[in-house]
Amino acid sequence: MSSKADESLLVQPIDSPASGEHKFSPLTLTAMVVGSMVGAGIFSLPATFGRATGPFGALIAWVIAGGGMLMLAFVFQILAQRRPDLDAGIFAYAKAGFGNYLGFAAAFGFWFGTCLGNITYFILIMSTLGRFFPVFGDGNTLLATILSSVILWSVHSMILRGVKEAATVNTIVTIAKIVPIAIFIILMIVFFDPGKFAANFWGGGAYSFGDVFGQVRGTMLVTVFVFIGIEGASVYSRYARRREDVGIATVAGFLGVLCLLVMVTLLPYGMLDREQLAAMRQPSMAGVLEAAVGTWGGIFISLGLLVSVLGAYLAWSLLAAEVLFIAAKDGTVLKGLAKENANQVPSACLWLTNIIVQLLLILTMFAREAFNLALALTSAKTLIPYVLAAGFALKLAHSGQTYETRPEDRRGDLICAALATVYTVFMLFAGGLKYVLLSAIFFAPGSVLFILARREQHARLFTPVEWVLFLAVIAAAVYGVYGLATGTITI
Repeated sequence: MSSKADESLLVQPIDSPASGEHKFSPLTLTAMVVGSMVGAGIFSLPATFGRATGPFGALIAWVIAGGGMLMLAFVFQILAQRRPDLDAGIFAYAKAGFGNYLGFAAAFGFWFGTCLGNITYFILIMSTLGRFFPVFGDGNTLLATILSSVILWSVHSMILRGVKEAATVNTIVTIAKIVPIAIFIILMIVFFDPGKFAANFWGGGAYSFGDVFGQVRGTMLVTVFVFIGIEGASVYSRYARRREDVGIATVAGFLGVLCLLVMVTLLPYGMLDREQLAAMRQPSMAGVLEAAVGTWGGIFISLGLLVSVLGAYLAWSLLAAEVLFIAAKDGTVLKGLAKENANQVPSACLWLTNIIVQLLLILTMFAREAFNLALALTSAKTLIPYVLAAGFALKLAHSGQTYETRPEDRRGDLICAALATVYTVFMLFAGGLKYVLLSAIFFAPGSVLFILARREQHARLFTPVEWVLFLAVIAAAVYGVYGLATGTITI
């Protein structure tokens, strides 16, 4: 999964003044983008794509995802320039553009998506151990859940004592992520068989638009998952030495990560049959390298992933609590969740976050494909604030607001925002209606946080439009529960 907080949590808080000595160079901003996006998700790509499609479908998927996410990168750059006053997290864009309830939806979606993202970390850790100790299975056995729970509450206690990010830990995590990936790519090039790649090229299906689209559709949410964190440089744009550095860093970092993702996805098709890739357990990168060079390859990737994921989990634990904490300070959820302990840790949010993570861990024992389910739901949840951010940029460009001094920028921004909006909406539904309905099951009870916050502020609960949205969420949640109960929706 993308370790969004690996770099971003190592800088001073957003709401503190940025002195000249804390200004970031383009290289630092680029590193933030790369560090935000490259995480555990890349280790799962060979099998995830192998189950869905062949090299041709994979290329189409990355062209779609790369183009769409590049537009989204431009959106975050545009918003950082147009509305620099909105620095309370990306959900602030949704709140400013579409009202309080959708602002809450963005905040809750991002927070809950982060909680689900932490589940993918635990499953990958335990699944990696399962390669050597079968009792851990695919990461969701009883023993795997117990050990994950021990890690969860150990990290929780550590954070409460004020043990946060450290530069040394981050350096280890970064090396652990990049070195195994680079070595994997080099060895895949060495063992690459053009004939094998050609045999896999069409994905084993008939060459027709319908078949290829069906294959590509199966990769939609995973491409979102691995790009989470693309907004890394834009979030800290006011620390840039020059405003234009944000765009340069975002594009450079994005293109670099895209190259890594494409190579990790495509090169294994030149060594193994698609069926072999599809049958591999996660993290599949370890299995591919083991097939190429022997047992040491699997061990090498597994160790690198364990260090990377454990370090990233600490950062994401902080991020999940921080997202909810900012929303509480902003009045989007209950003010009581803005409580900090003596070590200036958002303790109330941390407790709520980890209780939710614990419950989700227990639920993974009953899911047949726990990792893929958590990955898909994380992507679906995170897409909600992305859709709203892109929509806000589109609204600004369409209305001309903030373009009074440079109206010539409006047309280009309008095109970027429109493409990003279309892409994110398409991805939300192309990933599967099932995940939208499952997301609604969590959104419906989660809306209680918003209702209590509005009552606490003695504010109007919903506008007429928000009532319609709220009732639609309830209806989708009811249908989702019905689908689970009758078996029409499976997890």
